[in-house]
Amino acid sequence: MNRPVLTKQHVRALARLTFGNVASLVYLGVVAATAVFVAVDTLFVAHEDASFAGVWLFFLAAPTVFVFFVGSAMLGAETAAPTWLFCLALVVSVLVQSLALGWFVRLLRGGRGRARHGHPRSA
Repeated sequence: MNRPVLTKQHVRALARLTFGNVASLVYLGVVAATAVFVAVDTLFVAHEDASFAGVWLFFLAAPTVFVFFVGSAMLGAETAAPTWLFCLALVVSVLVQSLALGWFVRLLRGGRGRARHGHPRSA
């Protein structure tokens, strides 16, 4: 019998890498604070011309957000892609980068991170 490709253990491991370490949480916090700033600036601040507040979100989501834009252009999307595509690209890019940060932290710690079942690592 074939095992499923993505099991509950895989999903939990991915969630732990994405949300379960300080580096990823700080990154996600900075992104959330920037998103609030952009929303407030867009909705409540009057500008004589266009505001560049939204650019900060793209800086935080770079370089993976540009993969989505290049991919959508290659698939034939117009130059003015719909708003939902921008939002989806930002969210997925931020989550991918949070996962990458978690994986990098795990790599720096030398493996699996915390010991399982309460057994300490040997010194």
